[in-house]
Amino acid sequence: MVKTAQQAGRPARTSVWLEGKAPRGGGSRGGGGQPSGLDRDRITGATVRLLDAEGLAGFSMRRLAAELNVTAMSVYWYVDTKDDLLELALDAVFGEMRLPAADSDRDWREQLRALAAEYRALLVRHPWLSPLAGRFLNIGPHAVAFSMAVQRVIRLTGLPAHGQMGAISAVFQFVYGFGTIEGHFIERCAAAGTTQDEYVRQALGAVRESPDHSEVAHHTADLIEARGGDTVEEMRERDFTFALQTLIAGIEAMAARG
Repeated sequence: MVKTAQQAGRPARTSVWLEGKAPRGGGSRGGGGQPSGLDRDRITGATVRLLDAEGLAGFSMRRLAAELNVTAMSVYWYVDTKDDLLELALDAVFGEMRLPAADSDRDWREQLRALAAEYRALLVRHPWLSPLAGRFLNIGPHAVAFSMAVQRVIRLTGLPAHGQMGAISAVFQFVYGFGTIEGHFIERCAAAGTTQDEYVRQALGAVRESPDHSEVAHHTADLIEARGGDTVEEMRERDFTFALQTLIAGIEAMAARG
């Protein structure tokens, strides 16, 4: 019978960032036998590329080792577990976002829109990010930098301290959900070998032909026409912009109420 860490009397691992030890190994083979040419940055970069290409379901330590042209055991000189690698990859892509400077004099609304757009784009670019962001603590250096940038901007809104975390949740949980669905939809269309516009036309056509769903199809078509936009991307952009502006207006109203 396999024992869990707790059953074996060992504390459960919570985060690679809380291990309190330096990365193992270096860039060349030494007396300890670590593999030549590897380091954590190279391994993390290869992990991100594989996740982008094959998704979470297709990722394995064996597949990563093949990509790096080393043995699977060689990777373990630098990380202890597969989860360590996934957590490192998660934080690495958080580093792709362009964050406003701490001393930026731009209006908070503009900064908040920019942060929301960066986070949305990240979720779309890396569809595997959203499940990992829910699994891990998100306390790597890049994730923390993003969190600090968000908190700095929210403090500029004039909201009382007790409401600031609620405002952050309203905006960025919305962005998380929007970007997750968008990224997965794009991924699904690509896997089906069709464009987003073709997929939506086929789906709406099938729903219209169903007697059980004709009413919802009719109302959905009316909403799509009222929304405007010639393509799925244009319509989605209108939805995101309007929803975000609604949240910003809500923050303004709550700040005015004190």
